[in-house]
Amino acid sequence: MNVSVRYQIRGESGNQIAASIEDGIRSGRLASGERLPTVRALATQLRVSPTTVASAYNALRVRGLVHGSGRRGTIVNRRPPLMTRSAPSPAVGLRNLFEGGPDPAMLPALKPCLARLDGNPGKYGDAENRPALISRATEQFKRDGIAVPAIAVVSGALDGIERVLQGWLRPGDRVAVEDPSYTGVLDLVAAMGLIAEPVETDDSGPLGADLKRALKLGAKAFILTPRAQNPTGAALDRKRANELRQVLAGFPECLLIEDDHAGEVAGARAFTLSVGRARWAIARSVSKSLGPDLRVSVMAGDALTVARVQGRQSLGPRWVSHILQDLVAQLWSDPKIPAMLRAAADTYAHRRHALIKALAEYGIEARGRSGLNVWIPVVEEAAVTNAMAEKGWAIRAGECYRIKSPPGIRVTTSTLTPDEARRFAADLAASLRPRTTAQSA
Repeated sequence: MNVSVRYQIRGESGNQIAASIEDGIRSGRLASGERLPTVRALATQLRVSPTTVASAYNALRVRGLVHGSGRRGTIVNRRPPLMTRSAPSPAVGLRNLFEGGPDPAMLPALKPCLARLDGNPGKYGDAENRPALISRATEQFKRDGIAVPAIAVVSGALDGIERVLQGWLRPGDRVAVEDPSYTGVLDLVAAMGLIAEPVETDDSGPLGADLKRALKLGAKAFILTPRAQNPTGAALDRKRANELRQVLAGFPECLLIEDDHAGEVAGARAFTLSVGRARWAIARSVSKSLGPDLRVSVMAGDALTVARVQGRQSLGPRWVSHILQDLVAQLWSDPKIPAMLRAAADTYAHRRHALIKALAEYGIEARGRSGLNVWIPVVEEAAVTNAMAEKGWAIRAGECYRIKSPPGIRVTTSTLTPDEARRFAADLAASLRPRTTAQSA
């Protein structure tokens, strides 16, 4: 059915027409993937000039609400940045395997480090980035075989990713993303007016052949999580990393962004695709290793990309809090921290494997080579999450992570004990069994 029949677009100016379409998207009366009327058809219907309609469509594209699709016309984006993608908090009393965060018991105590800070407030004349933090970050990157032509400090991995994309891409450009992918990445891409091009993944990360397809379609950037991929727990191995490097070699102008958000607690070796590339950036956050409230991420990259990140940052917050930078630098300098991070990585791996093993005993497939989460393919996400809630478990439906990939559920294992894993597996197996209706005699 024509969209103009089911939802009446109104307006006399470009702003009014754009606002009417936005209202339709926000209310759900214009669905994801819906095709809008052609410029000429809507202009005739509203008795305005085609230029007026074209300006409305362009404003919506810039805001990430719609995208052009060649002869198919203008399409409502899969994830328009109007409705929040944050799922509601689990009901009180449910065991929370929902949120994707680290185990608080695995995080270092901040109070002793806070007491050692000098307490002198920063001022406008100070250097934006603390030398001690830059030095420690550089050591970490080099230890993993990553060159550091330049480095920036940003407020978390997503903040850095946004600034890199903003520095190189424009609304309407395509970005290759993992499928399933982190909700924050998908929503950010949509909010910037970019078009997400899904790339199929398995336990070793994106598939080379599908990445090549996405790049041939014109993707100008590729966002990759090299380990602790959220939601699937995928992690690159040497073979897959080499395969992806070969694919990217055929597209030298593609911007590479690596989101290494879990860092040292990922439970997998760090592989990078950045070697030899002209345009690249790697973000490492401390939220999983040192604490979610430390909004600090270090970003290595080529000199021009980092300069663009810092230039855009200087027009907004200017710098990340020096108190936070000093705190992270102090933690990274503490001789006890490396052993603590290794213990956390081992604990997370043990808990993750315990759930996968328990599920396998019931014949249930699960993925999770690294990180804090396990991905379990299912047929009906909502039915499974509801059934598990009835049994006392809060888990995440996979819909918000997926573009084209099959359904699944995400289970956060960072705090899950082996005994709980066995109970969870038994409850999930019961929830997946077909329900039968008792027949009367």
